[in-house]
Amino acid sequence: MDKKIFMDYLPDELVDMGIKPKFRVNQLYTWIYRKYVENFDEMQNIPKTLRAELKDKFIINPLELVNHEIASDGTEKFLFKMQDGHTVETVLIKMKDEEIKDGKKKEAKYTVCVSTQVGCKVGCAFCLTAKGGFVRNLSAGEIVAQVWWMKKFKNFDENKALNIVYMGMGEPLDNYENLVKAIKILADQNGMNISPRRQTVSTSGIAPKIKKLGNENLGINLAISLHAVDDKLREELIPLNKAYNIQSVIDAIREFPIDKRKKVMFEYLVIKDVNDDIESAKKLVKLLNGIPSKVNLIYFNPYPGTNFKRPDDETMKKFQDYLINKGIMCTIRKSKGMDISAACGQLREKKLKND
Repeated sequence: MDKKIFMDYLPDELVDMGIKPKFRVNQLYTWIYRKYVENFDEMQNIPKTLRAELKDKFIINPLELVNHEIASDGTEKFLFKMQDGHTVETVLIKMKDEEIKDGKKKEAKYTVCVSTQVGCKVGCAFCLTAKGGFVRNLSAGEIVAQVWWMKKFKNFDENKALNIVYMGMGEPLDNYENLVKAIKILADQNGMNISPRRQTVSTSGIAPKIKKLGNENLGINLAISLHAVDDKLREELIPLNKAYNIQSVIDAIREFPIDKRKKVMFEYLVIKDVNDDIESAKKLVKLLNGIPSKVNLIYFNPYPGTNFKRPDDETMKKFQDYLINKGIMCTIRKSKGMDISAACGQLREKKLKND
């Protein structure tokens, strides 16, 4: 009998599967998600009979680490193998170093970039993940396990808060049910207790699913991979735009419930001589009118075989200044991990070639 993945299940589902009373499930969540234990035998306060039963039914950790790279800026990239042999990537980005302020120690801040699919259906022209085509969705547990691995691998304190961005391999909203379940499992108070306010779903713009996600009222943040300000260019870059054009995506965003202290993040991948001119900046300002937004300008990261080029610093700065002068919060994302396999899917691609 194939064993189920324990991390695939919410507490109430585990109760329905016969793990009772509920406090036992809470104990199991604490052992796995707070103590990082991956062997039922180590869980001393769980009755032996139940431990034996759980061992027969479940595996705890569905991922095996097969590659790990560290960049000079502290960015870490992980390649995990799943039970069926497919691989998936996770990136741990150090956002702020540990510091001492007013005599108090402030912890380093990290963001985990999580994958939701093996491959991707969207087929963005600039994306390496898309080159391999779509293979399959990850289960909720395979998504959750990526965050669990980061905490365990880095030996983070059980209460250490991480920011999670569903922005790795795959289109999160194409794996809707498992994504929503993973968000809830990660937020469970007996587990990793990572508030939805610290979780951001990044999508290339599946308008109906953006609306559906908004109706769930999970309290999560939204990021949109926009990358162009007119449909013609966006269709070249993101074929999905033929089904859900820019206006349909913007309309869905306007209905999305955003925490008053937050903004919708718009990711804008800047490609030299493609979408880096001031005319594009003007159109972007018009498009975002009335939406509490923050624009993240991203340098295109060239990879072998692409014709797209990285823009120069001066052009990026001019684009940013124009948006800021028009009242839009705008940052230039500092490229992380440039000296390792930085582009999404690059580490997996490298492994596939070597196998």
